[in-house]
Amino acid sequence: MTNTASVDHEGDGLRVERRGAIALLIIDNPPANTWHEKSLAALERHIGTLNADRKIHALVIVGAGEKFFSAGADLKRFAEGGKSTALDMATRFGRAFEALSAFHGVSIAAINGYAMGGGLECALACDIRIAERQVQLALPEAKVGLLPCAGGTQHLPWLIGEGWAKRMILCGERIDAERALTIGLVEDVVDTGMALETALGLAEQSTQQSPDALDRCKRLIMNARDHGLPNGYRMERELFLELFDTDAPSEGIGAFLDKRSPQWQRPESS
Repeated sequence: MTNTASVDHEGDGLRVERRGAIALLIIDNPPANTWHEKSLAALERHIGTLNADRKIHALVIVGAGEKFFSAGADLKRFAEGGKSTALDMATRFGRAFEALSAFHGVSIAAINGYAMGGGLECALACDIRIAERQVQLALPEAKVGLLPCAGGTQHLPWLIGEGWAKRMILCGERIDAERALTIGLVEDVVDTGMALETALGLAEQSTQQSPDALDRCKRLIMNARDHGLPNGYRMERELFLELFDTDAPSEGIGAFLDKRSPQWQRPESS
C-alpha cells in the first residue's frame, strides 16, 4: 500500500494518512485524545474531503498512543463557557459525528484504549468497532450533570438493546472489551496492539466490494433504524434497480464469470 501522511499544521488534533483505498484518521490530542472545537470541525472537513475522493473506499479511526482511543470532550470547556458554549459544542459534536455516520464507505473504529463519553460516541458513529482486550468503554456524562449529546443515546440502544444502554447511561456502568463483545457493542476483541492491524485488514477486505453496491447497502442498513419493514423492502428493490444505472453489475458478474478480480469504479459523487 502507498502511505501518504497529511500532517496537522493547525493544531486540530487529527492526522490523516492515505493507504491505498483506505484512509487512516488518527486522534492525536494528548494526553487523552479529547475532542475540541478545532478537532470536531476538522473531522467534518476531512469526511467531506474523503467523500469527494473517488479513490477512498474505507476509513479507519484510531487513537494516538497506547492508553486512549479518546476520552471524549474536554470538560473544562463546559465548566468555563456556560450555556452558549454548551450549545456550540453540542452542535459541533452532532455535525461531526453525523458526518462520520454518513461516510460513503465502510468506517471502522480501532479502539486501542479508553473510549469514554464523546470518544465512545465517535466509535458508535462508525460502522464497525474492533476493541483491544484492555480497553474500557463508558458514557459517564450523567455523573457530571450532562448527557451524551453526540448520538450516544440513539446509537447505543440500537446496538446493544435498551436494558444495557440504560445500565451504561443511567447507571454509569463502565464495561470491558469482553462484555462489550458479549452485548454487541463491538464486533471483535483482539490482543493489545492489534486493533489497528485488524481494522486495516477488515477495511482492505471491504475494498473488494463494489463501491456502488456498498454505498447502497449501507444506506439500506441505516434506513432500518428509522423506518419499518415495508419501507425497507421497497427501498431495497428501488436501489437494486438503481445499481443497473451503474457499471457495478456488469463488471461484478462479468468478473465472476471470467474468474478474475473485478475492477470497480468509484461513483462520480457521493
